[in-house]
Amino acid sequence: MLRSDDVTPRAYKQVDVFTRTPLQGNPVAVVLEAEGLSSAQMLALARWTNLSETTFVLKPTHPAADYKVRIFTTEKELPFAGHPTLGTAHALLEAGLTPKRPGTVMQECGVGLVAVNILPEGTLAFAAPEVEFRPMAAEETERLMAALRPAVIEGGPLPVIAEMGIRWLMVRLPDAQSCLAATPDQATIKRLQTACDVDGVVIYGACTTAEPADYEMRAFMVECGVLIEDPVTGSANACLARLLKANRFPDGGQTAQGYLVRQGTQLNRDGRVSVRFIDGEPWIGGHCRTLINGTLGI
Repeated sequence: MLRSDDVTPRAYKQVDVFTRTPLQGNPVAVVLEAEGLSSAQMLALARWTNLSETTFVLKPTHPAADYKVRIFTTEKELPFAGHPTLGTAHALLEAGLTPKRPGTVMQECGVGLVAVNILPEGTLAFAAPEVEFRPMAAEETERLMAALRPAVIEGGPLPVIAEMGIRWLMVRLPDAQSCLAATPDQATIKRLQTACDVDGVVIYGACTTAEPADYEMRAFMVECGVLIEDPVTGSANACLARLLKANRFPDGGQTAQGYLVRQGTQLNRDGRVSVRFIDGEPWIGGHCRTLINGTLGI
């Protein structure tokens, strides 16, 4: 137990990620001065903030990196996550970080180095890490259908497990409205997470031309016995970008240049994820806004 005289003041921010409008994205807590904190303290603080992720900035160990980050959910440490990557880079740049390479912040994390581009329009975009795909076991299809009723799973591409440090079961639905209408079942989602060895289940569907995005996405996971829908999910969008590329962009040629994903609709959020392909490689971008700027005593 820490006594009051053991407290170290540490710069702290909460950043709303993937939104231009405050309170419409996905918040991440960022401890900018995390040296000296133990893993147990980091996990305890992540549980205390009760956000989907809390990040801890440390001195880099790789010579090319501008900083090292550790990312914690309320249950465990993650080797990589998308919205914490953008939120942490935004917080550090706002605090005065000067990148070693102009225009690009280099993050060191559990999957290695991740580049974050500083774009002229005021957004940040991270380079999607490599992903490993494996098919979902055939015997899990019925369980998946039960988890997402009344959704109908699209015939192709079939559901796959995508591993990018974090593991998602990626499920394509016929369209955006099917995605919004799905009602996940907590017990079945939990069984899928265990059976497929994934962190959560992602559903997505193509939008019509009348909608303000190209895809609708939702992401579900059970943590600490509670079903959670993530407001906006950077890693899942990175997995989707690589999946669309692997399947030769089934929704048309424009997708190969880039597209826009809407996420958080059913949570009364308005997250927007911009995906661009540069030399064939996906970059996952969006706006960030700092909503809390202060000092943490721990």
